Amino acid sequence: MPEIELSAGTIDYRDTGGDGPVVVLVHGLGFDDAVWSEVVSGLAPDFRVLVPVLPLGSHRRPMRPDADLSAHGVAALLAEFMDRLDLRDVTLVQNDTGTAQLLVGVRDERIARLVLTSCEALDNYPPGVQGRTLDRAARIPGALFLLLQSFRFPALARLPSSLGGMTKRRLPEELIARWYGPLLTSRDIRRDYAKFCRGDDPDCYVKAAENLRSFTRPALVAWGAEDRMMPPATGRRLAELLPHARYVEIPDARTLVPFDNPTALVAELRRFVEEHPLPR
Repeated sequence: MPEIELSAGTIDYRDTGGDGPVVVLVHGLGFDDAVWSEVVSGLAPDFRVLVPVLPLGSHRRPMRPDADLSAHGVAALLAEFMDRLDLRDVTLVQNDTGTAQLLVGVRDERIARLVLTSCEALDNYPPGVQGRTLDRAARIPGALFLLLQSFRFPALARLPSSLGGMTKRRLPEELIARWYGPLLTSRDIRRDYAKFCRGDDPDCYVKAAENLRSFTRPALVAWGAEDRMMPPATGRRLAELLPHARYVEIPDARTLVPFDNPTALVAELRRFVEEHPLPR
């Protein structure tokens, strides 16, 4: 994978190349580009697809000790990534965390189209049982380290109160190991992860929602129809805030929409881009 040095440190990223329309796919907390693998394959023939590996726990390169890795800090890194690669007219697609929302009205000049798929939003933060458990653990000395030990055991990671509640498909053991290996083996990666978990006030997405009302570019809200962690009602509320949004539910999917039903998501993304060509 290519790498790029940003203000917080060096990150890896996937880039299919080509001169097609630019799509940037953004993963959530505790995941990396692999959650988007099948979506990348489905889009790559006609799009330039990029997936930055953000410092959210599954990254292999620790960030600088003084890096701001709050939700706002990670959003700023995403904007910096697009700036450094001079990506223009980006279709920005977010899953799980709410990072992309924090760019709207702040640093959204490179975004031509916005897609939000089952993510933190409005008052659903921290989201679900998983989010609330993680939030509490991050604030008790030693508790986060103990919680992370459960990911050494795939059976525990697949429980409904853990990753199993975020997916409808069974998570392969090798993916769990890929995503949580860095957290289990590197103190510095755990430091970065804890910074994100502790970094923002609980109203950050409620406040960000005010900026969504003024986002006049096309938007798509594609929610997992069976999501328990990020309820579809939250997705419908998001779509109502965005002036030019369409809401759709992706069948047979929970929070990790790109993992559960990549075929349906790719079809919706292709339709969305086709329906909203760039102005000449």
